[in-house]
Amino acid sequence: MTDCIFCKIVKKELPCYKVYEDDDFLAFLDIFPRVLGHTLVIPKIHYRWVYDVSNFEKYWGVVYKITQAMKKTLKPYFITYVTHGLEVPHAHIHILPREEKETSFIPDQKTFSKETMEDTARKLRDYLK
Repeated sequence: MTDCIFCKIVKKELPCYKVYEDDDFLAFLDIFPRVLGHTLVIPKIHYRWVYDVSNFEKYWGVVYKITQAMKKTLKPYFITYVTHGLEVPHAHIHILPREEKETSFIPDQKTFSKETMEDTARKLRDYLK
């Protein structure tokens, strides 16, 4: 799909705060985060919906790896996952490391500095090496 923002990120036509990459999947920080560390995991091949991804089990395995990295580096109280995928028509799983005080289903959008985003992505990447 030529106009898909996530496909452009996979092709390195657009930048991202990369957290993880393998042959099939890419994970990066959401540029419109709801919490610090809000990460998106996408298949490199364009699929419309998460449940259409052919290697579904491996997909969730990547989500699990990132969850473990978040637990160790960001130390959240809990972690939530969202797969609605309505804003960008490319399969993606949101991973949101949450604090105990965060009780809303989906927190309001927040803004973090470029340095904070880079540092958060680096911490996660370093753990995943």
